[in-house]
Formats: sequence, C-alpha cells, structure tokens
Amino acid sequence: MNENEHKAGSVADQKNKIRERYKGVSLDELDVIPALPQEDIFAVENEQRVAVYARVSTDDPRQTSSYELQKNHYHDVISKSPNWKLVQIYADEGISGTSLQHRDQFKLMIEDCKQGKIDLIVTKSVSRFARNVVDCIGYVRELLALPHPVGVFFETERLNTFDPKSEMVLSFMATLAQEESHTKSEIMNASIEMRFRRGIFLTPILLGYDHDEDGNLVINEEEAKIVKLIFMMYLNGCTCQEIADTLTELGCVTKKGNTVWSPGSILQILQNERHCGDVLAHKTYTPNYLNHKSKKNMQNRPQYRKRNHHEAIISRDDFIAVQRLISNAKYGNKGLLPELKVIPEGVLKGFVSINPRWAGFKEDDYINASASVYNGTEQTSASSAPVEVQSGDFDLRGYEIARSQFFDSTDRITVTFSQGDIRFSCPAVRRLESTLVELLMHPQKRILAVRTAGKECRNAMQWSKKKSGISFPRGISGTAFLPTLYSLLGWKDDCRYRITGIKRGKGNDAILLFNLTEPEIFIPNDTVSSLPESDTSVKPFTDSNRRNVRAYPPDWADTFGSNYYSHAQAQELAGFGKGMEPDISHASIIYKDNDIQVTSKDDIERNIEQIMSDMKENTDEHTDEQ
Repeated sequence: MNENEHKAGSVADQKNKIRERYKGVSLDELDVIPALPQEDIFAVENEQRVAVYARVSTDDPRQTSSYELQKNHYHDVISKSPNWKLVQIYADEGISGTSLQHRDQFKLMIEDCKQGKIDLIVTKSVSRFARNVVDCIGYVRELLALPHPVGVFFETERLNTFDPKSEMVLSFMATLAQEESHTKSEIMNASIEMRFRRGIFLTPILLGYDHDEDGNLVINEEEAKIVKLIFMMYLNGCTCQEIADTLTELGCVTKKGNTVWSPGSILQILQNERHCGDVLAHKTYTPNYLNHKSKKNMQNRPQYRKRNHHEAIISRDDFIAVQRLISNAKYGNKGLLPELKVIPEGVLKGFVSINPRWAGFKEDDYINASASVYNGTEQTSASSAPVEVQSGDFDLRGYEIARSQFFDSTDRITVTFSQGDIRFSCPAVRRLESTLVELLMHPQKRILAVRTAGKECRNAMQWSKKKSGISFPRGISGTAFLPTLYSLLGWKDDCRYRITGIKRGKGNDAILLFNLTEPEIFIPNDTVSSLPESDTSVKPFTDSNRRNVRAYPPDWADTFGSNYYSHAQAQELAGFGKGMEPDISHASIIYKDNDIQVTSKDDIERNIEQIMSDMKENTDEHTDEQ
C-alpha cells in the first residue's frame, strides 16, 4: 500500500467515527428538564413593575399639551392592566431624542432598572425612546443583559423586546426613526437658510433691548445705559473683570435677573454686533445632528449680515474699535487701541509700520493705509517701463544678476517667516547697530524694510540680543500679524519662507530691504508627496529626507537670476537710486480711516462719569423709597 492510499484510509476511518458518534442515544436514556415558559407581560397572574418613559422634542409651550396627554394616557393604560403596577413616569420635556445629553429622566430610569426596581418599560414609540440607532439598540441589549432582565414595550409598534425576534424589527424601526430625525434636521436647516437669505433673522433676548408686538428689537433705555457703560469702559482701557466688578458694585441687573456679573458675560456683550444695529446670522452651525454640538462658523457655512437692522446703542465705529482691542488683548496688548502708521514722504513713502502683536487689521487695511499718502498720479507699484541704454554705457540687456539664494553663503542677510515668528540671520542683525528695530512694509511693492528704532517708538521690537558684545538673532513673535502677511502674499500656512535682503545706507541711516516676491520656500517633507502634480506653484530643489524640503518659485527654473535692469529697478522701488544716500528719518503718521470715527478719549471719560452718576442716583432713589 502506497502512502496516498494509507492517507485515504485514515481519513475514511475518522469520518466513520464521527458518523457513529453523532447517531446519538435513545431519548429513553435522557432526562429532559423543560425550560420555564416565557413570561407573558400581559398575563393577569404575572405582576410587572412598570415604568413609563415620555418625551417631547421642544420646550415650546404648545408642546405642553402633548407632554400632559402622554402622562395621562399611560396612567389610564396601567390602571386598566391588573398585572401592571406603576413605578414612576419618567418624562423629559424639551429634549431631543437623537442624543442622551440632558435626558436626565431617561438616565435616572436606566439607573433604577440596574437597581432592580423595574421589570418593564413602556413608551409610546421607538422614536420617543431614542432616535439614535446606537443608543436605542445599545440600551435595549444592556437592559436585557441585567441580572434581572428589563424589557421595553413600544406601544405604537406593538414590539416587546422580551421577544427574541424583536431585535431585527427594532433595528429597522430605530433606523427609520434616526433617518426621520436626519430629514427633519435637513429641512429645518434649509428653512433657516432661506429665512436668512431673505433677511428674516432670529432676534433672541438681548441686554439693552426689548421686543415689540411684531418681534422687533426696541431699545430699553435703562439697560442701554449698562451696555453703553460696558463699551465706554472697555474703550477706556478697563478689562472685562474690572467692568464686571463695577457693574456688580453698582447693583446693575443682567437680562436674566442676576446681580453678579462675570467677565465672560461682559465679553459676549462686547462681541455682539446687534448692539451697533447690525445682525450677523449663522455665527455657529451644527455639523452632526446626532450630538447637537455647535461649532463656530469659520466660513464653513454661508453667513448673512444686515446693517442697520434696528436702532443702535453703540456706534459701529466704536464697535469696530472694541473688536480690535479684543483681538489685541489675546496677544498681551490690553487697553491699546491699534493704529496703523504710514510714512508720508521720503524714500520710505507708503511704507506701513508693523507691530507684529497687533491683530484685527486685514490686507485691505494695510493697502489703504499705504495708498493714503499718494495722490492720484503717483505710482504705488513697480514700474514696468522699458529700459533705455544711454550712449557710452555698457548694454547689459539680456544679462542676469545671479540669485544669492543659490549660494549657501554664511554671510547672507536673510529673514525667515513662519506662522509663529519672524527670525533674522546673524549677518542681518549685525548690519544694524541696534537691538531695537522697526519693521515697515509696502503692501503694493511687496518690500519689507528694517530700520533702527528707539525705545520711544511704539512699534519698536527687539530683534537681537548681545553676548560678549556680539549680536545674535532673537525671534520676533508675530502670531497676530503673520496670518495677514501670509494671506496678502498668497503664502501657504504650513510652509516657512526665507528672503534674502540687502543693506543700504550707513550709520543711523542704514536700512535692510527684502523683496517679498522672491522667497525660498521650506515645505514640510510629509506634505511634498501629497502635492498634486497640477500644483506648479513650487518645485523642490532635490529629494530630501530632512524635515523640510527647500523649494523655489517655478519661474526660477529657466534663469540664473533677475534681469540686470529689473534688479536695478527693484533696488530703486523704495527710492534708493544710484549714488543716493537714503534719508530714512521721516516719522510715520497715524493713518486716519475716513470710515471709522472712534469716540474721543475725553468724550469716553465724560460718558462713563455721566452714566455712573445716573446709576448711583437711581440706586439712592430706590433705597429711599424702600
């Protein structure tokens, strides 16, 4: 017998043994212990401790009738069932069924089930129990798995979870309930969106206003004084905590009737645009209809603004100024109203002074500030006129000035930008004999200038520190300003940018210039492979295993540098002509935005004094009456 025949015989023997084993034994040889019959929850002889769960979706007074009807109905149902004994009616009012959040009575009912107080839960329908499939099936399974199993009877569907066949039907019904909730959510969102598009806005209660018969906001004079005092005090340099303490001390009452004020509520009032007569709709949105968690709308959804929607308590200019103060307070600039300053004349004409700690200004603010010092005939951008070579001069048309970025020289003057800070190279900080400098930018010409500054300069910043008499770079935090710069230049948020600069002038008139249109780009290595082939805005120098890949603009690929005459024009953009010693001493002037007229400091102080005096008089009169 060969090996294959031997294996076949062995397998056949195993199969025969299995067949013999599964023939079994005679039933006469077995004692069968029958299972207890399944308890009928409706049988008269079986007493059931019954809990009822009822829920209505909103706290609208009109839903109160539904809520009361459900409770009365189940009192009647249980009283007609001799075997049912009512434990308690658990009822949540004004709560959604898609989430267990805030469903306190539901949670209490489940806890009582775990403590063995309940045998059966009765509820109107699957959708009343839960509109979330996971919650519905999960809790039914959890209740059945308890040492003392608890069933759920859904009255509308006539579904009893003690029935082992019920789970498939329950899953199907719960899915329908969840999808119904989803559909209602979509319809509601679409309805709200249509209302907003037609300028029909929601106007909830707000300090300083009441509602008339038509639901329109009308000023409440007494509350308006509180609102005005809050804004004036903040414009005068007070913090939210100081304002809250003052209002509490004055005995002012919040819209909800509280006499103790919190800094959080003060900040909400300061940021509410309705106090200046405007309405901004869709400030938040709910991405997930199941958990109902709202998120701040960062242009994830359309927003709608209606100016002059109702009478204002605060001027729009004061409101804008307060928002800028709030933005700057995040970066430690408390009580400082930011002002853009622009150089009005000289070689730095049109350059705007930068304070990297100032937020609240956008690209247009810097562009408008720069343009404000030019008349209609002056050019604010680089000249594109053709170059004419004079007789006797070398004709250098067609020649290029090689870019210093291609040479890894340790003596390069550079500045590197990231979303977090600005950092200059060692050669850069050693070119100017000062640890304090002022940054200026021409938004149209895309040039950054650095000049020395004294301590009296409000925008002075420390860009270096000295060790043993030698200057070393010090990072300049710019988290407030840099997002605006990145947006203005079209830079990518996750990249670093390095620009090579030049020095012009001597001594106190020395200045560093950086052409922001020609940066080297450092791209995180993990994002390079994910760049689409169609993205030709940057190209890496080489493949690299380093954390960042060095890249350059694609128009550098076919040239060694900029055209000789273009390079010369670039140096002259700020007025640094051939053989010219630049005069950079011109001071900047405050840019006056014609559209913004903030209340003067004297008027702010007078308003504060007058309002507080009126409030104290009212308090004294009220005390005398008592």
